[in-house]
Amino acid sequence: MAFGWFKKNKNKSPPVSAEDQVVEVQEDEEPAPEAEGQKMAPGEIPASEDQIAGPERTANADFSVEPVDDATAAPESGGYFKRLKNRLSKSRRNLSDGFEKVLVGKKKIDEEALEELEELLITSDIGVQTTMALMGRLATAKVANAEEVKQLLKEEILSILPSPNPVQEINKNTPHVILVVGVNGVGKTTTIGKLAASLNASGNKVLIAAADTFRAAAVEQLMIWAQKAGAEFVKHADNADPAAVAFYAVAAARARECDIVLIDTAGRLHTKVNLMEELKKIKRTVAKQIQGAPHEILLVLDATTGQNALSQAKLFNEALGITGLALTKLDGTAKGGIVIAICNSLNIPLQYIGIGEQLEDLRPFDAGQFIDALL
Repeated sequence: MAFGWFKKNKNKSPPVSAEDQVVEVQEDEEPAPEAEGQKMAPGEIPASEDQIAGPERTANADFSVEPVDDATAAPESGGYFKRLKNRLSKSRRNLSDGFEKVLVGKKKIDEEALEELEELLITSDIGVQTTMALMGRLATAKVANAEEVKQLLKEEILSILPSPNPVQEINKNTPHVILVVGVNGVGKTTTIGKLAASLNASGNKVLIAAADTFRAAAVEQLMIWAQKAGAEFVKHADNADPAAVAFYAVAAARARECDIVLIDTAGRLHTKVNLMEELKKIKRTVAKQIQGAPHEILLVLDATTGQNALSQAKLFNEALGITGLALTKLDGTAKGGIVIAICNSLNIPLQYIGIGEQLEDLRPFDAGQFIDALL
């Protein structure tokens, strides 16, 4: 069922997002050759960095250093739910205030009210497909007032949002490998650092691999996060083959008896086929070390990009088979509704959400808590 807003706007071209305008400096580069002939016995380390040297990369890379969050700063007062609610304040105002404006004084929920609700949900980044499903349910339900509408929406949205376990069960006999991917600027490095700190606090020995060899600054930033998180760290020469770095990191994790390996990868546009192929190569190379690895492929998405995050998730999933999502930057954005759209459109668990700069602000996603904070 479609109401007014969708009928009026369905033929309009969507706005071009900032992410779609990014120029990838390595667009013409071919992936490095497969890391053949590098199989090592457990614990064996390559003799020198020359063994993992890859092809030379463009000299026009961005070597600016992104600021590293001060994870040692004093935490905000109040519990996590209070901070989550504060972070979602803009999204909550959009929805809750919108409900009041649409439904105030209404003796019954008529088609005009449903039209306005449809527009409210779509403009809150819940998305057309998810909105249509929710509106269809509202149209057939017997709801009499704003409170009943809100309660029904909470129940329907909750059915869309599963609360998975944040990390799969880990086999202590072999390193559990997590490949972390995403486009430039979504917060992969900080997510890895915070995740490493959480896993370390749970009693796991964590190793972080700097397979983003394209930007020297990325390695430096990741090394700082590894130190803050109390994690082991593996890096290699600038421009080294990322797949070979990942291969070496898994070997090092075995030698150091690490429980978990977090592999950082270079940020790339999801539309660049040759660079997506490089991610596939890393995946294949790691599998040569440990059967079934990588055990998880975590895609980091930026909540502020709205519907573009959904497009990224679909294309990364087609290329790699994403096993989990981490949604960052839910700290003041008015686009909290994208969480609902992603979970409704993709059969991929949303494992983590990031709501701030502190180590404890990356948390396992809890659907009930999120809905209570949003609505």
